[in-house]
Amino acid sequence: MRMLILALMTVVLSLSGLSTSSATAIPDYAKWGIIAVKETQSKYNVDILDYKHIGRTSLTADQSREQFKLWVRNKDGKQFAVFVNVDFNPSTQQLKKVQFTESDRR
Repeated sequence: MRMLILALMTVVLSLSGLSTSSATAIPDYAKWGIIAVKETQSKYNVDILDYKHIGRTSLTADQSREQFKLWVRNKDGKQFAVFVNVDFNPSTQQLKKVQFTESDRR
């Protein structure tokens, strides 16, 4: 009887989607977010405090833009926002350009 209950619980749990193989998928913008973070760190020599994906915009048939807001702190302790636009070709996944805009607004 105990084995039957154990077997039923195993089947129910496996059918309910509680398995670890259904891990959260990596978002499409993750690749571009990594580029935004690395390029910001390189350009400004800062620590990244917070990261927000704003969204994707289709500019033309062969160019899209991922937008990010990074809250950063420089070596003097000053905190500010850097908005980063990452332009790329959505078909080839080729990076086109990275643009930065600083802001002291949250």
